[in-house]
Amino acid sequence: MKRPTALVADDEPLLRDAMSRMLATAWPELILVAQARNGREAIEMFDLYKPDICFLDVQMPGKTGVEAAQHIGRRAHLVFVTAFDQYAVQAFAQGALDYLVKPVEPSRLAETVARLQERLGASQPALNTDAILQQLALAFQSPSKQQLRWVRASIGSTVRLIDVREIDFLRSEDKYTLVAWRDDSGAPLEAVVRTPLKDLIAQLDETQFVQVHRSALVNLRAISHVTRGENKTADIHLKGRQETLPVSRTYLHLFKQM
Repeated sequence: MKRPTALVADDEPLLRDAMSRMLATAWPELILVAQARNGREAIEMFDLYKPDICFLDVQMPGKTGVEAAQHIGRRAHLVFVTAFDQYAVQAFAQGALDYLVKPVEPSRLAETVARLQERLGASQPALNTDAILQQLALAFQSPSKQQLRWVRASIGSTVRLIDVREIDFLRSEDKYTLVAWRDDSGAPLEAVVRTPLKDLIAQLDETQFVQVHRSALVNLRAISHVTRGENKTADIHLKGRQETLPVSRTYLHLFKQM
């Protein structure tokens, strides 16, 4: 009997590797034929290897997992993987789609594997998800649905899901973004994510996060006070942090009343 094949697509290398290891444990017979870093690569690798199953991260740069799924259609069994987001989970559940919530629990993965094994064993075709995927693609493109709730950050060999409400500020550093946040005890921490700042800006609540410089975004709740400098400049002082954030002239009007 032909062994089943799979593709894993996730823009975070540690999460791709973690999913691969979990699948090797939960389904030893499964052959992982490809790993993709984004939706575009997922499409290219699917066309090249034609795997039986695709595990697709929902939010990836370039093309999303939903857009990749639209290309794949019924040619493979689809499993969506999403960081916890009430809207996303509700949408996939209502659409009767297979999905996993990050961080993926072994017991939940085992349930998904059992369903996939049953479908493959009975030679059942992949679900017809065209209409559902079209609705999801439109919904995920909607600004009102794009607000981030969690940011995935790599800290050494650990992947941390950071609640955006705990973030003090974000600062662009070359191709990466520095995320400064607080842990449960209120201690200030920092991590780096691969997502460019401009992409994060589009997904954050503009009533909570404001851009203060072309390379910096601050959580209004984290501001202690603002001091004005010469030549129409200012510095933002943060609660419980020693560092300050410069405010450029372009954004100085936001703090006229402070």
